[in-house]
Amino acid sequence: MPIRILEHESKVLKGNPLGDPARRELWVYLPPGFDARRRYPVLWHLIGFTGTGQMAVTGNRWAPGLAERLDRLIENGCPPVIVAFPDCFTRLGGSQYMNSQATGRYEDYVCDELVPFLDGSLPTLPSRDARGVFGKSSGGYGALRLGMRRPDLFSAVACHSGDMAFALTYLPGFAKTAARIAKAGSLEAWLKAFESSEKKKSADFDAINTVAMASCYSPDPGKPLGLALPFDPESGELDAAVWARWKEHDPVEMVRRHADALKRLKLLFLDCGSDDEYQLHLGMRLFAKRCRELGIPCETEEFPDDHRSVSYRYDVSVRKLARALASP
Repeated sequence: MPIRILEHESKVLKGNPLGDPARRELWVYLPPGFDARRRYPVLWHLIGFTGTGQMAVTGNRWAPGLAERLDRLIENGCPPVIVAFPDCFTRLGGSQYMNSQATGRYEDYVCDELVPFLDGSLPTLPSRDARGVFGKSSGGYGALRLGMRRPDLFSAVACHSGDMAFALTYLPGFAKTAARIAKAGSLEAWLKAFESSEKKKSADFDAINTVAMASCYSPDPGKPLGLALPFDPESGELDAAVWARWKEHDPVEMVRRHADALKRLKLLFLDCGSDDEYQLHLGMRLFAKRCRELGIPCETEEFPDDHRSVSYRYDVSVRKLARALASP
C-alpha cells in the first residue's frame, strides 16, 4: 500500500477565524503496481466529524484503514485509482467541507487548492470525468454537497450515512446542547471546559457537534465564537430564523436548487444502515424521493447496521466509483 504524504500551504485557510493551521498534510494512496508513466482517475475521500485524512488511511488492527481495503479491492479486479485524503479538521471538530465565516474556506481549500495541487504533483487524469468524491457521515454530507456545488470538478459521488433531513438528525441534540451551555454559564465557558477536559462526556459530544454545525450553517460575526445557535441556550426554544439558515444547507432542501448538477453525474450512490442512530436512513429515503420527483438518477441501498464502524461499505462504493470513472 504505497502512500505519499504531501504538504500543502493553504492561502485560503491562512488567518482562519479558529486559528487552525494553514499548512497541512495531504495523504495520498497509490494503487498496486503504480506506474508514474500512466495517468490514473482520482477519488477524494472525505472523513467524518472529528476525523483527519491520516485516520482514514491507517485504521487499526481491528478496523483496517482504507489503504488496506483499497489494495484488496484493486487486486480483486476494481479499476486502479489514486485516492486523496484531505485534512479539514477544525478546532470545533470539522468543517462540513464548506466555506464559512466562522471556520474558514474549506470548500475552496479542497476544490480550488488541493485538487489542482494533486493534479500537479502526481500522474492523475485532470478531468472531472475522471474524478469522484465519497465519504461517510459528515464526509458523506461533504461529498454530496461538493457534487451538487462543483459539477465542474466531480463526476461521481458516493455518500455513506450522510447528514441530511436536518429536523430528524440535529434537532434531538439541541436540548442536550442547551443544557450543557446553561450549566457552564456561557458558550465560551463551555467550550473552554470541553477543550481542557481530559474526559469528554457523551453529552459534550452532542454539544460539540451542534456547535460545530452552527459554525458551518449559521456563522454570525456578532455572536460568541462567530456563530448563531439555532436555539435559545437558556430555554432551548428553537430560533426559527437561524434554523431556516440551517435548512438551506440540508441536502434534502438543496437537491431542487442543484438538480441540473446532479443530473450530470455519472454516479450518485447513497447508502445507510437501517438502524442509524441519527435517523439518516430516513433522510436518505427522503433525498431519494426528491431525486425521483426531479428525474435525477440515484442509487440507494439500506443495510442492516447502525451509524458506526461501517467502513466495510466502501467495498461497495469504491467499486462503483472506480468503474464509473473508468467509463467514457
